[in-house]
Amino acid sequence: MLSRIGGLLRKAEATDNEHEAEAFLAAAQRLATKSSIDLAVARSHVADRERRSTPVQRIIPIGEPGRKGLRTYVQLFVAIAAANDVRCDVARSSAQVYAYGFAADIDTCEALYASLLIQMVRASDHYIKSGAYREATVIKIVAEKRFGRTVRRKVEAPVAGVTARLNFQMAFAARVGARLAEVKAEVVAEQAPAASTGTALALRDKELALTDFYTATSDARGTWRGPQTSTGHSAAARRAGDRAGRAARLGTAPELPAARAKLGR
Repeated sequence: MLSRIGGLLRKAEATDNEHEAEAFLAAAQRLATKSSIDLAVARSHVADRERRSTPVQRIIPIGEPGRKGLRTYVQLFVAIAAANDVRCDVARSSAQVYAYGFAADIDTCEALYASLLIQMVRASDHYIKSGAYREATVIKIVAEKRFGRTVRRKVEAPVAGVTARLNFQMAFAARVGARLAEVKAEVVAEQAPAASTGTALALRDKELALTDFYTATSDARGTWRGPQTSTGHSAAARRAGDRAGRAARLGTAPELPAARAKLGR
């Protein structure tokens, strides 16, 4: 199944047509979603003949602790995971993600992430090098001392490169996540009317198995709230990132990669 998904990723990478790339992206996510459903049904049917597949926890390296921009990388992986029935905990440093799910689902997430991360970084680099972000401004809160009191006021300032990059990547990840979620919703809606009782029960069993596994395994004390930029908001950079996310293609390698080492910028 991963080989079939890999073929769609290669086709998405080979085309220069934005609409074709969008179609191949949708097909790849559709196949991944259908694969998850089929695997759930298969697990219920073979339970009496062989050991049933169980959820696993896998550590996904994101980058070296302290490196800037890791939170947007995490945002991208978490968005992909949400569309593929994988739950995530995020390390405080954002250097790694703890993924909880069935192995095939996590494999799919890693394959999509490896491709989309490269595209996100390249697109943001191109945007920064173009200098387009310099035409915009941001509103900052400045603290000043006046007669012994601290007064805060809003000032308009040029957009810094790091601010533009973070805003671009946040919008890219959000748009990709929305696209994958839409495809998943379409597949689920298509399956629902014709879904057999066995399929529905198998999916419910899968959901319960993952919930039980996550509850018993996770040590997380809170919920990851996504990247936060303390340097300001750039609407122009977010619009550019959203456009890049809409046009993103999947796949940069001839085959789907396995677990990857830590990634740099």
